[in-house]
Amino acid sequence: MKHIKIGLMVMLSFVMVQCSDDFLDKTQPDTINTGNYPTNAEELITMVNGAYQPLQWPKLYNFRMWTSDIFAGNSIVGAGGGEDGIETTNLSNFVTTPSNEGVLDLWRGPWPGILRSNIVLSVGPKLNIDESVKNRCLGEAYFLRAQYYFILVRFFGDVPLITEPQNSNSDLYPSRTSKDKVYALILSDLEKAVAMLPTKQEMSEGDKGRASKGSAIGLLAKVNLTLSNWQQVVDLTTKLETMGYGLNADYSDNFRTETENSKESLFEVQYAANAGYDFWSNENQASWASTFTGPRSSNMVAGAYGWSQPTQEFFNSYENGDLRKDKTVLYQGCPDFAGIPYSASYSLTGYNLRKFLVPLSISPSYDNSPLNFPVLRYSDVLLMKAEALNELGNTSQAETPLNLVRRRAGLANINTGLGKAAFRDAVLHERRIELAFEGQRWFDLIRVENGQYGLDFLHSIGKTNADQHHLLLPIPQIERDRNPNLSQNPGY
Repeated sequence: MKHIKIGLMVMLSFVMVQCSDDFLDKTQPDTINTGNYPTNAEELITMVNGAYQPLQWPKLYNFRMWTSDIFAGNSIVGAGGGEDGIETTNLSNFVTTPSNEGVLDLWRGPWPGILRSNIVLSVGPKLNIDESVKNRCLGEAYFLRAQYYFILVRFFGDVPLITEPQNSNSDLYPSRTSKDKVYALILSDLEKAVAMLPTKQEMSEGDKGRASKGSAIGLLAKVNLTLSNWQQVVDLTTKLETMGYGLNADYSDNFRTETENSKESLFEVQYAANAGYDFWSNENQASWASTFTGPRSSNMVAGAYGWSQPTQEFFNSYENGDLRKDKTVLYQGCPDFAGIPYSASYSLTGYNLRKFLVPLSISPSYDNSPLNFPVLRYSDVLLMKAEALNELGNTSQAETPLNLVRRRAGLANINTGLGKAAFRDAVLHERRIELAFEGQRWFDLIRVENGQYGLDFLHSIGKTNADQHHLLLPIPQIERDRNPNLSQNPGY
């Protein structure tokens, strides 16, 4: 199921659309009215659908989130050279300034989703509608608000905490709130989402792709992992083991249009072919991943702008026999893609991404890829459990979930008898390879050992100017000019 029918919204405006029973059927908005908040179930569902949309935007999962793997050291921009992607190049070289356009995107991306979620959470409880519909809508809004704030707090630290719909009478110049309070809201929101959302199995076919109870439990585990709440991580991931999730037999099934929203998927951003919107606008619902990462001049995929070219160091990080290498990276001598051999000349590093490529037989036009983007997979759940068990001193037990991921990759079980530090390194290596280019690596670098793990890694690959202040992004200067109450992160 592909098209999310969404009401488009600008700040302080609610956009109404005609409703349909299909979660993934999108129509154009027909009215915009700041006082036109939901009054019935259909309108509440429309607003919830609108709260999903910012996840699809280039500011988040259609571009900036996965390009974080570039400044995490897995790849280089590549692209067209010159000034193409200069903002990401500067991020990856740790010469970022508050005027960086990529930073501005990451700051601005979540706020419309937070606003829309706040509207649902403000209006929904007051509506006299079916309780199951109301609870699902509220659960989705809690999940989405938590997801958006989780993005912001990890990139920027303290951020304004806004939990009510803003209007002309609101404080439009909020100060930053401590990250501890932001995390408290995230945890609270996810606990409410867990209580309210249906399981994936309880959803109708037309609702597949929405956040489910498993989505909320998985994200709650990820937040607790970030906060080093190890026992909570174990408890939550153990619960997920009983909810019907599992690893796909083939790693590639997580990145194929034919096998989206599979048993391994806890949550993925939905994209669509033939969405009917300008490819470069926020309203576009086709994916950029294949178009942007396809090898230039290769004729393998439509578009093919050559972004995110893996480094030699990343390529060398694969163990011998790891099946994920051929499913993630294009290299000289690798299996053909759609019958086309790869040449190292297509890339500055000799490598391109294969993971998100959609063949011309499915997407013959650059602006029409329907491939969803994975946000949370069951393999991530297993690796979270392995890490948490190890941190609790149960390293021998931690081998079991880690080995499930390794065996799917065609690898032998991890060596037994590893100490805590060595096992931690093994899990983090496995996370790097398993979740490569899915926008996860940067967050692993900055959370472990208060970021020292990340700094040690970055220094080891030659990025010796990276220091503690780079673990947070700067607050964009244009936002500080508009809101004098926004303080700047240290070092910028």
